[in-house]
Amino acid sequence: MSSLNDTQLRDVQYQLHPYTNAVTHQRTGPIVIDRGEGIYVYDDQGRQYLEAMAGLWSVAVGFGEPRLADAAARQMGKLPYYHTFTHKSHSPAIELAERLVNYTDGRMAKVFFTNSGSEANDTVVKLVWYYNNALGRPEKKKIIARQRGYHGVTVASASLTGLAGNHKDFDLPLARILHTDCPHHYRYGRTGESEEDYATRLADELDALILREGPDTVAAFIGEPVMGAGGVIVPPRTYWQKIQAVCRKHDVLVVADEVITGFGRLGQRFGCDVLGIAPDIMVLSKQITSSYQPLGAVLLNAKVADAVAAHSGKLGTFGHGYTASGHPVATAVALENLNIIDERGLIEHAAEMGQLLQQELQALAGHPLVGEVRGLGLIAGVELVADKDSRRPFDPLGKAGAYAYERAHAHGLIVRGIQDTVAFCPPLIIEPEQVRDIARRFAATLDDVGAFVAG
Repeated sequence: MSSLNDTQLRDVQYQLHPYTNAVTHQRTGPIVIDRGEGIYVYDDQGRQYLEAMAGLWSVAVGFGEPRLADAAARQMGKLPYYHTFTHKSHSPAIELAERLVNYTDGRMAKVFFTNSGSEANDTVVKLVWYYNNALGRPEKKKIIARQRGYHGVTVASASLTGLAGNHKDFDLPLARILHTDCPHHYRYGRTGESEEDYATRLADELDALILREGPDTVAAFIGEPVMGAGGVIVPPRTYWQKIQAVCRKHDVLVVADEVITGFGRLGQRFGCDVLGIAPDIMVLSKQITSSYQPLGAVLLNAKVADAVAAHSGKLGTFGHGYTASGHPVATAVALENLNIIDERGLIEHAAEMGQLLQQELQALAGHPLVGEVRGLGLIAGVELVADKDSRRPFDPLGKAGAYAYERAHAHGLIVRGIQDTVAFCPPLIIEPEQVRDIARRFAATLDDVGAFVAG
């Protein structure tokens, strides 16, 4: 560790990092990010990086936005903290809840605030169970998620997540959490099977799973409109329509996890609007504050909200909540963040820049390592393969993706390696030349990976 500077050494000594190999980290140390400006961040050595992941899929308005810092400071000076327990409230939480419901054109009726997407999905599990108890259906408690879906890291939300790394040696998933197949046509579609036929097969498999478990035991189905951390997986055409039809047939709630896709990421306000999803429950976080403050939200339609409220009257309380639920500073920052998104037309801008991003990355599809370029709006994934014709993955899986992640830093580009898929999710404020710069830097990264895998 002699090559590490003092700051890196102290990090290695004192901090356990999420999603990090702690043994490797002792040797390599961290890249210490010191400041951010627009779509760029700078490390403590002054090196600039184009942040093509918007932090963690989340910094919509870019780094260093003074209006958000000012909004936080104003609220800190007025009411730095208060809770929303036992009939207490405050203006920022009230205004934000109203705005979120209005953003759904009244399809949702109530908002429950949390501090993160993980807490929000943990809350969803409890709400689904509470709702069915309220309706006198104590056996209707199973929740179906998807392989490679991502819904968080608390005990309940990590159980919903369909990634082995989030389960292994954490003794997860919990009972009553089931997983159905991942909707990735490129990787799992059969030879000659169209996207629509593949979607039909997945819906039939979901139907069979519900029948096998017993419809009176299955409470909800949860999915991201477009999968993020599982590899930026865009569902096949007609998928969501067919999945929802199965859920409605069996009185199974539809939960849309919009933690990544909400607030313009796919070129409309919500991913549900893009893909035709009519959820009973919607989960929001990340871009709600551009991650300047921790905040999540669970939106309930009237059917669910009314049953939950009535049951709290029967029991005497709704016995769930967090110290910082609806935190005044977080909700004030969210309001200003949403003001910026609306005033600057960032959703429309994201739709335009998303088309350019997909176009620029598709131009790299002929590279020998590129198996599939996929995405929607300002989120994209490039899957690297050992053989294009057979779609054979690398062995070990993740070998190429991990190297691409490392080499991108050398080209001043921050991406994410998900197994052998390289993910892109830049801030909504990105401009055309910056989109093209992502593609140029990634092209250079691909050449580095090609030399590496060639030996």
